[in-house]
Amino acid sequence: MLNSSRAGLARLSLLSEELETLQRYGTRFVTGALPDNWLERIMTGTSEIMEQTDNKETMPENDTLDAILAEVTGCEKCSLATTRTKTVFGVGSPSAKLMFIGEAPGADEDKTGEPFVGRAGKLLTDMILAMGLSRDRVYIANILKCRPPDNRNPLPGEVELCEPYLKRQIRIIRPAVICTLGAVSAQTLLKTNVAISKLRGKFHSYEGTPLLPTYHPAYLLRNPSAKKATWEDLKMVMDKLGISIPGK
Repeated sequence: MLNSSRAGLARLSLLSEELETLQRYGTRFVTGALPDNWLERIMTGTSEIMEQTDNKETMPENDTLDAILAEVTGCEKCSLATTRTKTVFGVGSPSAKLMFIGEAPGADEDKTGEPFVGRAGKLLTDMILAMGLSRDRVYIANILKCRPPDNRNPLPGEVELCEPYLKRQIRIIRPAVICTLGAVSAQTLLKTNVAISKLRGKFHSYEGTPLLPTYHPAYLLRNPSAKKATWEDLKMVMDKLGISIPGK
């Protein structure tokens, strides 16, 4: 697999150099005759190689949630491995249509190894029940699998090392809708610095999957007035999933 990836990258480099030469100097500096569809062939080849390389690097063949769990449990890629009590992988249905994604475990999650089990977790459970669902019918995970000290925000380097685990989870579960909880999870998946107040209230796209950001339950505990806006977000999710909305 590694040799195949290297060969693909070598071919990509060659194609890129050829394209750059053609763009900069014209065909008279290229040895040999060019086919009529030379540009199409270069761009198609580049796209195929990048797709194959990405798949091999981020999505191992026959990947499973159990395989990722085993990797996460023994992960020592960053310093959080030295301060955690337990890793927090994810919980819920592996065939869930709805996936909730937070930012990182807190103290209660660090002790139990399960996401969203403290006060914020109870509120999230109530939100899920209000939607006519249950925790075992959705899937709940975080960007980070280990608790940052003092519940600080994840550092960019920690996100970079840990996000591939989440990406693999998403690709296996294949949810119909992703609902991110809080600014960090929304900004991480959408690769943006836009405030959560401006991101929420509308659907975005994450690798082709509808993604709707909303406020984190911990924020709602501190700011109860935001619960109304969050419920409006959840109703949009329900509508997207074809779930009956109370009172509609």
